[in-house]
Amino acid sequence: MTLIDNLARLEAAASGRARPRATVRHRHLSERPLVLVPLVTAGEAGAPLGALIGTERTSPRLLTVAQPRDRDLRFAFLSQLAEVLLPYVESFADDVEAAERTETDPETGKRVKVETELCADAPQLIVPSRAGVEFVRLLGRSMRFRRTAEQDPDAPYPAPPRVPLLGRWLTHYGERSRVPGSALLLAMTDLLSRHWATGQSSLEEQHLGALLAWIEAPEGTSGEAAALRAELARDADGQLLCPPAGPATDPAFDNDLLAPAIERHDRARSALAAAADGVEADALLASLAAAEREIEALVASRTRPTWDAVWRGLDALCTLPEAPHAVDRWRGDRWSFTGHRDRVAAGEPPQPRVDDAVTAANKLATREREQARLEAQEALDDPLVMAGRRLAGEAFAGVVTDVVMTYSEGRSPRPRPLVTVRTADRPHLDPGVKVYRSLDGKAQSAQFVTYDVEGEDEGEGEDGRDGGDGGDGGDGRDGAAGRGVGDGGGSLVVLRVLDKMGRGKEPDAGSVPEAGDRLCWTLFEHEQRGGPKLPDPEDTPWTHGGPPQSATTPSGAPAPGESPDPVTAEDVL
Repeated sequence: MTLIDNLARLEAAASGRARPRATVRHRHLSERPLVLVPLVTAGEAGAPLGALIGTERTSPRLLTVAQPRDRDLRFAFLSQLAEVLLPYVESFADDVEAAERTETDPETGKRVKVETELCADAPQLIVPSRAGVEFVRLLGRSMRFRRTAEQDPDAPYPAPPRVPLLGRWLTHYGERSRVPGSALLLAMTDLLSRHWATGQSSLEEQHLGALLAWIEAPEGTSGEAAALRAELARDADGQLLCPPAGPATDPAFDNDLLAPAIERHDRARSALAAAADGVEADALLASLAAAEREIEALVASRTRPTWDAVWRGLDALCTLPEAPHAVDRWRGDRWSFTGHRDRVAAGEPPQPRVDDAVTAANKLATREREQARLEAQEALDDPLVMAGRRLAGEAFAGVVTDVVMTYSEGRSPRPRPLVTVRTADRPHLDPGVKVYRSLDGKAQSAQFVTYDVEGEDEGEGEDGRDGGDGGDGGDGRDGAAGRGVGDGGGSLVVLRVLDKMGRGKEPDAGSVPEAGDRLCWTLFEHEQRGGPKLPDPEDTPWTHGGPPQSATTPSGAPAPGESPDPVTAEDVL
């Protein structure tokens, strides 16, 4: 957390209102997201109680499980979930556009560009909190290895036809959510806390109602008091006015309302099974239907407030303009969705429970690279984020005071202009360190040469500007959030520009800064480099588990898919 973030939290605690941590929206929001508010039985993470799901704010679909411990009822719930979620996912699969991507030629080993198709958009799933993301991953793991009656007629507990496919998609979304900057599966609490700072801890911000109370607090009211009411206020029956659904439940709700309703349902179900004749069965069937409607009403009463809160959070986020680089990251999500669509269509087996060494290393390297890329892009897009990097000494902004054209030595001299920048920031610069600025969407690098000692005596210059005039990522716009940073006298930094000046002896127009330009230079690279090439999976050394199991049987036939999860004591409740 940067100094700017800490300052925003202190201001929020002092004023009683949330303070902005960003001036733009750093995550892409779909025009038609699918909102999922799950609810699970207390103490049993794998026993869903119900869910609200849908793409329309005013007409969500309510799914319930009258007895979460009943396997057949859980399968019916998952089947209904697949009926809603899979058509939404598949509606994005056929709308494609031509795109180019770089692949390795298997014959030459060289990187070549290949034209392929890319889905024009991707489905986006939004849950209330981080616990909802983990619930999606758990659902995916519990379903993707299940066997249907068509796949395995001898399966003891066959799953409904579309449930395994739903498990594969939820697993993909859960894995993609671990990639920094991804927007396929988002938690609303993480979205809001990324863009607003409150006086709460990060753990308290996982309560969506309390977090929105800080953001929506009217003028003259205290966000802290509103958040406290959202967490603790109860009605005359002792039930929370803002239940923590998605997927947790309140113990008072479990003990006072839910447990008795489920008991009445179980008694009505047992009595119906033991009915002696049709007349008695008809009366008991009405009693069972009434018990089911009671449970549906209870689930709706717990999930609807959270459903409305998620949509209010989307309204708040839509007031911020989308960051330029968020579109690029969403394109990566579209590639991820397209790739999984192709794997499913090709009939590939489900994702394995445990990745082999090469796959695990690739995933870890991708997440590390995307984390560094996300931090750089957010700073380039947002002057408020860049101000935090400047205060940390990872960037500096200032005004160009002088440009001296020099050339490299050698048979073909290249322009290497010396640019002097007056800045009030205090970057961590050592001789030879490279710095970068954004030039037409690309990073132009320069090398730190020295400090001009005379600049320390000249103060801030005639115009009185300091390092706050350009904390915007280097595109020349004023960064109001960075003004006033480092007011204690400016210094002159001498840089040697190294590239992005064209191939001629004279630099291209606009490629060299001019005196009076306001620029922001960063000590971090704008684009991350790829790591070393990993061996092929079949060449994995024995120290890392050896090669994965062969994809064929000894007879040469394709090996069957991974066997389903073994039945354990937890599966037979």
